[in-house]
Amino acid sequence: MRDQLGQIIRFGVVGGINTGTFFGCYLLLHPWMPYFAAYTLAFLFSMVGSFFLNTYFTYRTRPTWKKFALFPLTNLTNYLVQSVGLYALVTWAGMDDRIAPLVAAVVAIPFTYLISRRILVSRAPGGPDGGPGRENGGPGSGTEERQPSRLA
Repeated sequence: MRDQLGQIIRFGVVGGINTGTFFGCYLLLHPWMPYFAAYTLAFLFSMVGSFFLNTYFTYRTRPTWKKFALFPLTNLTNYLVQSVGLYALVTWAGMDDRIAPLVAAVVAIPFTYLISRRILVSRAPGGPDGGPGRENGGPGSGTEERQPSRLA
């Protein structure tokens, strides 16, 4: 339970950093292109940073090509929730298109946490996150973690 609370807190810190990165990129791109194009590019850029922060810091696991390939699923859900929220807030609620992405991002946080944890944390019968030693290539670790083709 304590480990999971630590993960949730670290996820929140990473989310804050990621949101700041996303929003900064969005504001830089927004004057040069339509708001939705700026939103999409900023989202993609921040997704890569989010992957590395979440693997190393939040879940304390190693990045692999498989995880990197699956990680967009977390962000696809996030993107869909935020996109619908952004569109609704700007079009229907009349919210400023510079602020609406932040509001939409807050709504997506719980969905993103649950899906990213499922993808980035190895699971095994020994426990909810694979038990001790599995993420670090210890005894009983999956072959995925022992592959030499890591991202970092």
